[in-house]
Amino acid sequence: MTRHKTVRVDLDNRGYDILVGGGLLEQAGEHIAPLLRRPFAVIVTDQNVAARHLDTLKRALALKNIGCEAVILPPGETQKSYAGFEQLCEALLALKIERRDHLIALGGGVVGDLVGFAASVLRRGMDFIQVPTSLLAQVDSSVGGKTAINSRQGKNLIGAFHQPRLVLADVALLDTLSPRELRAGYAEVVKYGLLGDADFYAWLELNGAKLLAGDLALRSEAVARCCTHKARIVAADEREEGERALLNLGHTFGHALEAETGYSQRLLHGEGVAVGMALAFRLSAQLGLCAAGLAPRVEAHLAGSGLPARLADVDGARAFTPPVLLEHMKQDKKVRDGKLVFILAEAIGRAVQKNDVLPQAVERLLAEQLAAA
Repeated sequence: MTRHKTVRVDLDNRGYDILVGGGLLEQAGEHIAPLLRRPFAVIVTDQNVAARHLDTLKRALALKNIGCEAVILPPGETQKSYAGFEQLCEALLALKIERRDHLIALGGGVVGDLVGFAASVLRRGMDFIQVPTSLLAQVDSSVGGKTAINSRQGKNLIGAFHQPRLVLADVALLDTLSPRELRAGYAEVVKYGLLGDADFYAWLELNGAKLLAGDLALRSEAVARCCTHKARIVAADEREEGERALLNLGHTFGHALEAETGYSQRLLHGEGVAVGMALAFRLSAQLGLCAAGLAPRVEAHLAGSGLPARLADVDGARAFTPPVLLEHMKQDKKVRDGKLVFILAEAIGRAVQKNDVLPQAVERLLAEQLAAA
């Protein structure tokens, strides 16, 4: 068996393991077989991932005499829509899946979110397994049971909390990502240091370049540390009623930018989060929550990692306006009693929720940033 690290998400009888290491895809059958009620599963993936990894997963299942079918989706964020969700559900039902069967989400965050949401409602609830193939999915979206599709009104607004039975994070698969996709995932790695682990952030400042360059041991260490951090938060606040909201550092700004760029290749999710985290530190400094020098430090690390770090770095930023971006933010899931809720920073490694931020302060920050575009 492949050597790997195990992180436990402790949710009583709904708890599950996250396995982190290289070569886990080839050994997937060993880990999946004990979970199945019958030797059968349906793999859902997209065209890009299927070309790289589907045959490997099928072979791994066959070694344990597990039969499978595959549903292959078009790639891209546009699949996280009503239409994409309907097409997936109909394809799965056409395979005559049973309630006791497992779905296997093989792919990045889009596939994981879509499959998880489908599993939460098909046959009134099915089990599923996450096999994340992107860095972003391995450290964030595959863990914690948040599943969703997008609406015209905003990102991830239609969904459910539905925990997977197992997460297999094979860090060797990250070698097949484009440099841009890898960097976008790295933004979510940085997030964990910024919101709750200053030592980890300092470690990333020292090791981030090597991690991005392909160091397998460093990648395993980073993924395991992020998953450990998220597992603890999810176990304490599964439905995001308190501490779990801190995991949205940078996302209020980032989701608004994704909406304004049409959930397109102009701005990947992780890129939006990178800009959003930098903006959150800028806003925190302007509100007197943290030292003024922290925002430049964060921006320098993000930019040095090849990520956009300022609003002016986003494609088409000159056409943005503060009022329109604010309107996007009003659809954020953290809005309470009509008020915007921001995850801001008191220090590197110490994030806080704030529901008393005046819209004028946000609009002023956006205007300053756009003036530089």
